[in-house]
Amino acid sequence: MKLAVLSRAPQSYSTQRLRAAALQRGHRVKVLNTLRFAIDLTADEPDLHYRGRQLSDYDAILPRIGSSITYFGTAVVRQFEQMDVYTPNTANGISSARDKLRANQILSRHNIAMPPTAFVRNRADVRPAIERVGGAPVVIKLLEGTQGIGVILAPQVKVAEAIIETLHSTNQNVLIQKFIAESRGRDIRALVVGDRVVAAMRRVAAGDEFRSNVHRGGTVEPVELDPVYEQTAVRSAQIMGLRVAGVDMLEGEDGPLVMEVNSSPGLQGIETATKLDAAGAIIDYIANQVGFPEIDVRQRLTVSTGYGVAELLVHSDADLVGKTLGESGLWERDITVLTLHRGVQVIPNPRKNVVLEAEDRLLCFGKLEEMRSMIPERRRRRARVRRLPKQPLAE
Repeated sequence: MKLAVLSRAPQSYSTQRLRAAALQRGHRVKVLNTLRFAIDLTADEPDLHYRGRQLSDYDAILPRIGSSITYFGTAVVRQFEQMDVYTPNTANGISSARDKLRANQILSRHNIAMPPTAFVRNRADVRPAIERVGGAPVVIKLLEGTQGIGVILAPQVKVAEAIIETLHSTNQNVLIQKFIAESRGRDIRALVVGDRVVAAMRRVAAGDEFRSNVHRGGTVEPVELDPVYEQTAVRSAQIMGLRVAGVDMLEGEDGPLVMEVNSSPGLQGIETATKLDAAGAIIDYIANQVGFPEIDVRQRLTVSTGYGVAELLVHSDADLVGKTLGESGLWERDITVLTLHRGVQVIPNPRKNVVLEAEDRLLCFGKLEEMRSMIPERRRRRARVRRLPKQPLAE
């Protein structure tokens, strides 16, 4: 395999480890500065130039795109995608994960548990937003912050209002988030590669510091994840369109709360804490995908009119829960189940005696009309009744 690691920091620990792991496995690998690419849109087919010369062929890339060059970096990754070069993290996935608000919107839509969060811009909306997330203390986060920079703990409502007003005056966008007191300055970083967690560590903040980032003086220790934490990490990465990701979670009273999905996770802390070859796991995954790539059947499969591929979710209140596939009536409706996804478990060609559980995801081929009829109607939002002074309706 010929691999390009897109990185502006060739001497960093992560880049060096990825390069060494690839060479150790007999692959050809180059570390290429992302900013030295030129996107060529003049020819009949998409192309790239590097340092003024036409780029040679690569089997795969591994993007390590810093936050300061997200726009240009994702444009380069997108060009590689159009050249049919494999990447574990797509341009859309990187862009979505980098935007904290967008990432929160995507994850919340898929029922991923997160700390209660609000986003406002008008000064009059700040105090109600703080109340909605649970009141002070609150965490205020810059949308563009990294490594704990731009994350502020406001102990009182008036302090939070002052901080947010100041940041808004400098055209900064911020999230208002509930402070999860039970996490006690700790969080978990899970490194997801493909459909599994290959390493996990707990980060502990130093002293009175509430941010557990290693760059803020936090310490790390290996941790054995409960299945629910592993499932949450894998689902979050996959929802964001990332096959290599660091998923940061708080240990809430009711289970994991996802804080962030990082598309360029650092390897030094997690390899030091766990003594595992995380870089090697990433390289092995990419090599396997190059040798036998996953096919997005929803995009690539050509089928007869009226037939197609769709994913069906078994809702907790659905009649299918507790029934076997044979009892589900799917085959009678001309629907074939290709794979069953249950948490991080994948069951290909499931047998008819498999009992369906809530939250199972079924990748099916069959009549689109029949599958469409199995999707429940969208529930209308219920207005939350709050006793507030009467206000005129917005136009």
